[in-house]
Amino acid sequence: MVKEQTTLVNPQRTKGLEQTTLDTKQLIAEYLDVVLKTRSTKTHKTYNLALGTFARLVQNAPLTTETFTSFLIKSSEMNPSTQALYCSAIIGLYIYASQYLDINIAALVQARKRYGRRRGQRFPVFDKEAIEKVITYCENLKSQEMDDLRDRAFVLTLVDTGLRISEACALRRGDIDWNEGRAVIIGKGDKQAVVRFSDRCMMAIKEYLVTRAKLDGQTGKPLTSLPLFIRHGKSAGSGKVREIKSGGMWLAIKKRMKEARVDPQGVRIHDFRHYFVTAIYTSSNDLLATQKAARHSTTDMTARYAHLSDDRVDRVYDEAINRRHTSRPEEQ
Repeated sequence: MVKEQTTLVNPQRTKGLEQTTLDTKQLIAEYLDVVLKTRSTKTHKTYNLALGTFARLVQNAPLTTETFTSFLIKSSEMNPSTQALYCSAIIGLYIYASQYLDINIAALVQARKRYGRRRGQRFPVFDKEAIEKVITYCENLKSQEMDDLRDRAFVLTLVDTGLRISEACALRRGDIDWNEGRAVIIGKGDKQAVVRFSDRCMMAIKEYLVTRAKLDGQTGKPLTSLPLFIRHGKSAGSGKVREIKSGGMWLAIKKRMKEARVDPQGVRIHDFRHYFVTAIYTSSNDLLATQKAARHSTTDMTARYAHLSDDRVDRVYDEAINRRHTSRPEEQ
């Protein structure tokens, strides 16, 4: 087979390659060596598989926009998520090669938009009954232990505000307007947004902070600068106020699930947010208001929840299918 050639931009090419040609397979090998040294073993394994598939499909063609487009077309039967993962590896290769080749990265992005597979917008599916069992259990926690009060306040914060777990963990005491029951946060995509807190949520947070009053006062720092939710137990250290991370808070919530006799394997942390968005939409049937409350970037994303409360379709179906024989006058 005759190797395809690509003109070099940088004439100071290293080892073994002529200054007028560049071999795609060798570039892949060099790039994977860089990935091995700078990224995790898992990433290297994934990129090795992705670039091996790329090389097989394009037959060592030069790294051009046409070659990338050819890969997208030939991989059109792939799962969209798999193709997207492979594209990340391939574009990384192109960026690496751009120090030697005249590569238009913007053209690659456009090709990906035009020919790449798109992930379908799936309806949010979650175990509503399980989430409500966890809510009820936490709401009825009577203990005055700080970790119990924290977990109750945190779970109610998730389901009544729609905050993501990382956003809730990042809250500071000074973020909340206690009179208005809301907070201004910096959320996903570095966007500023207003988040509303329910009455029961505010009450649970206040009860939690009352038990922390002595601990917070010992820090010598302004109360407004302290984390809203903190670590408790051995990991916190004696008399210290340390913010809790998403992983630690998720473990605490899983513990509450087990106490509520809910299988933690059947609930994802994002299900609490799904529960919030569903509650807003089913109560209001207002897509725009729900979008704003959920802080979705588009109404298309919010519209995924519409199927959960489409009573009109249910009625039409019921009348047309289930009751069609009894609704006809001649059959009365």
